[in-house]
Amino acid sequence: MRQILAVAAGLVVLAVSACSVPPPPRSAAPSATPAGPATLPAPTGSHPVGTTALHLKDTSRPDPWDLDADARQLKVTLWYPTERRDGRRAPYMTPKESELLLKGSGIAGVPDDTLSRTRTNAVKDAEPAGRKLPLVVLSPGFTKPVSTLTSLAEDLASRGYVVAGIDHTYESYATTLSDGRVAECLACDSDTDPGFGTGVVAGRAADVSFVLDQLTAKWEHSNLIDGSRIAMAGQSMGGAGAMAAMLKDSRVRAGIDMDGSTYARIPKSGFSRPFMFLGSEQHASGGRDSTWDRDWKLLTGWKRWIVLTGSDHQSFTDGPLLTGTLGIEPVYGALTGARAAELTRTYVAAFLDQHLKSRRQPLLDKPSSRYPEVTFCPATCRRP
Repeated sequence: MRQILAVAAGLVVLAVSACSVPPPPRSAAPSATPAGPATLPAPTGSHPVGTTALHLKDTSRPDPWDLDADARQLKVTLWYPTERRDGRRAPYMTPKESELLLKGSGIAGVPDDTLSRTRTNAVKDAEPAGRKLPLVVLSPGFTKPVSTLTSLAEDLASRGYVVAGIDHTYESYATTLSDGRVAECLACDSDTDPGFGTGVVAGRAADVSFVLDQLTAKWEHSNLIDGSRIAMAGQSMGGAGAMAAMLKDSRVRAGIDMDGSTYARIPKSGFSRPFMFLGSEQHASGGRDSTWDRDWKLLTGWKRWIVLTGSDHQSFTDGPLLTGTLGIEPVYGALTGARAAELTRTYVAAFLDQHLKSRRQPLLDKPSSRYPEVTFCPATCRRP
């Protein structure tokens, strides 16, 4: 059943059961005056960051949502290390994408282009630097563009990763295609259908495999990528997609699910590649979502289940960072947007450094006094 969530960022999500088990609906109260354009936090790594967009067409399969299309079109945003520190910063999204995302999310009272004026840190179309770097695929939540994971993507690129964020066409309120047309959310009309979530993550797994084929073999800068060191992370439906992609494609060596209920079923024989659940308290052991309990038992390799106290479903996105610019009071728990971004960046990077760069991360072994909001599950989780 569709439930409307007002999230701290003001990016109100039409959160269907296919995306995750949502907390009870809450209302966002408008603040007196919207702030100016939001600025994403600076990346914490040593490298400047560049970004570019690719438009890919998979002619091997029809689009699952547009029944008139005999090929699947995808927009992929890449973030990567560069030597260029100056230059025009990439736009967060286009004015039209901002308009459609605000409309679809039920946000009014601010200019339609508000989100497009968010200030990023990556230099548009800067020349990549480095060679044979690990690749991280990012997948957003249902109805969301991958731009809502920009803060995480920029940070990972500054730490020496190539990041490929996939916009899963027709599963977002707005995706700009190669010819300038803006694809809206056709999948939103099907989200109450039986088996919807299972179908979506299967499609996302196919999207990921196709993108990996293109980036590692056909992209002009494919020498930038080490095809033996690939991981995937996603939020909500994107996190469920990470599990599905790993089960389908052995090239994805490690995965992170950020607050997403899972749909792809792990074989009873188990699954041994590294995987981390990173979620809000609704995903604490014994909480409202049982899929993590089910999958945890079948993960036979390195695994972690981490819960952030005071977080909510959108805490792992840019959402909380955009609260002020939308003139909406935060409705999350105790975590501020800046702290939520810090925790997400820190634990995602630690996982990737350990499993793609072979750098052991003691932070992942036990609780840290620097991050008291972090609880290791399932043994020590508080049950909501």
